[in-house]
Amino acid sequence: METKVNDLNTSEKELEVTLSYNEIKEDIDSEVKKKTKNIQLPGFRKGKAPLSIIKKMYGDALEYEASEKVANTQFWKIAQEKAIFPIGQPTMTDLHFHPNEDLHFKVQFETYPVLEVKEYTGREIEVPDFTVKEEEIEQEIQYIKQANATQEDAEIIGEDNNYSIDIDLLRINEDGSPYENSQKQNVKVDLSDPKVNPDLINNAKGKKVGETFTFTFKNEAPASTEESGKEKKEETLSFSAEITAIKKNIVPELNEELIKKVTKDKVTNEADLRENIRKDIQDYYDRQNENLIRNKLISIIVEKNDFVPPKSLVQNLLQDLIKNEEEHAKKEGNKLFNRDEAKVKLLPYAESEVKWFLLKNEIQKKENIEVAEETLKDMAKKEASTTGLSEEKLLNYYKSSNYQNTLLDEKLFEFLKEKNTINKVDPAKYSPKEKDLYKEENLKKEENSQKEEKDSK
Repeated sequence: METKVNDLNTSEKELEVTLSYNEIKEDIDSEVKKKTKNIQLPGFRKGKAPLSIIKKMYGDALEYEASEKVANTQFWKIAQEKAIFPIGQPTMTDLHFHPNEDLHFKVQFETYPVLEVKEYTGREIEVPDFTVKEEEIEQEIQYIKQANATQEDAEIIGEDNNYSIDIDLLRINEDGSPYENSQKQNVKVDLSDPKVNPDLINNAKGKKVGETFTFTFKNEAPASTEESGKEKKEETLSFSAEITAIKKNIVPELNEELIKKVTKDKVTNEADLRENIRKDIQDYYDRQNENLIRNKLISIIVEKNDFVPPKSLVQNLLQDLIKNEEEHAKKEGNKLFNRDEAKVKLLPYAESEVKWFLLKNEIQKKENIEVAEETLKDMAKKEASTTGLSEEKLLNYYKSSNYQNTLLDEKLFEFLKEKNTINKVDPAKYSPKEKDLYKEENLKKEENSQKEEKDSK
């Protein structure tokens, strides 16, 4: 027997085997006999036809078929002897056999790659050093007041923005005539909302129910196919709005009663409320920065240790991701979900996730990062005193769920943060590219959070 293992890439290998006919003759004959037991020829009972007659009818086909089974059996036997542990389904890529001659075959298979992780320490990354500004706290205070406002009918829109109006909206041309195919739409507008068009707010002031005003706003129109790559065009849209109802928003004072209501009696005065708001916003910024630090560290480590991940693992994860996207689309009422498009979109993410999964396991082994049994016992003891559950049940839960893996990941990232330099820089000096990545990451987190919230309902 001759064997050779060829490395196709970091995850794919090929076992090449040559066996002499004497080594496989007994197995070939055994497989042929098994096959002949199910053959029935005219004039003979099933499985009783002489082998010489069967060979005249089938030629060498039975031995060829037997050789494939023998090759498959030999592959697994050799894999066990050589401590080869394939993942996924091995594939026979080559098979050469003639009766009374050697058997030669090749099998391609995947294994977990042997990785020597490098450059995961001593790196330097930047994140924006966001701190809460007073205007952010003031905006939250105004939001609280607006959210608890009451309404009463009003005859005219006053100079402040504390009004909600119903309008019949119609798109018009520059000369005031209705835009082609434009139809009136009844719209509710809260003039205190900072996202409302300023031109609409200003032109509505002083108007009464039944009166009409016009306003414009600039719309960034997408470039046509021919103009792809050029800057997007900006067009000005004009509208006519007839007021059908006016409500005055009665904004409450920020007194003890309101503060206790919105905080569920946790806070009773404005100073403490502002401090709580500051803390909540800062906690949000800190969480976002923590996510950014993690993503940057993962990105750097994967980039510095690039390899071909096992396709079978990538495909398994990819199918799970597509399934989750499809289920979410159904809950959202999206009937146009396209699996092929989702596959193209999610494939890079699946590959990156598999790479990081394998790399982080290597780092944890290399650095002896683990969650000790005593740590879990201490946690179970502490939580048992507050939940009423037994320490034994909690400990079993920690071990059987992903909770232990979560703790392990936390320890890994604490190690990586300690061994790499994290520089917090002035957000104004944060590079435009990095700002975009930060915003993109925040948007992803928001989208995922909203998905999880909707899916849980």
